[in-house]
Amino acid sequence: MGMFSRFTDIINANINAMLDKAEEPEKMIKLIIQEMEETLVEVRSTAAKQIAEKKTVMRNVRDMEKRVDNWQKKAELALSKGREDLAKSALIEKQNCTQKLVEFNAELAQLDEYLMAVQQDSQRLQDKLTEAKRKQEAFAMRQQSAEVRLKVREKAAIYNIDEAISKFERYQQKIDRVEAEVEAYDMTASKDLDSQFRELENDENIEQELEQLKKKVANG
Repeated sequence: MGMFSRFTDIINANINAMLDKAEEPEKMIKLIIQEMEETLVEVRSTAAKQIAEKKTVMRNVRDMEKRVDNWQKKAELALSKGREDLAKSALIEKQNCTQKLVEFNAELAQLDEYLMAVQQDSQRLQDKLTEAKRKQEAFAMRQQSAEVRLKVREKAAIYNIDEAISKFERYQQKIDRVEAEVEAYDMTASKDLDSQFRELENDENIEQELEQLKKKVANG
């Protein structure tokens, strides 16, 4: 058995309240729509049977009207021929047919009243079903919107990570260039210092050789 005892419960149902209490409103609205559609099919099936019954009763009404008219004519004919007994019998049959005609018309009136109620009920049920489907569409739109927002945020997060990595790499490259410049400066400065010491050593060697040469010339 479903959540409704069928038509009356569906018409009186507060869909918003039911969805507010539901743990999974998307699934709940789907079940509500399914049961409403099934109930609507049942209502329409019942209406179809009553329409077919109405057509049968209408045929009976037309047939009985013809019989009433026919017995009326026979009674008149019998009287015109002096057959009062036949005329009386014809009137009795007419009376029987008239009674049946009254019953058929009463039945027809009941069917018309019932079908009018079914039509109104079907419209109310259809309106309730339309309301439920709007809710379902709203849920679908909310879910779609949430998925879109999630994708945007995921892309933004990926972009931010990529941007951060890119900035870090650019900063790293700047640091590498600065360190390279320092190393190059140190290397150049070291070479200059070595050159100065070599110059001093060369000067000292020359001075020693010069002294030795002077001594040699003096002794010679």
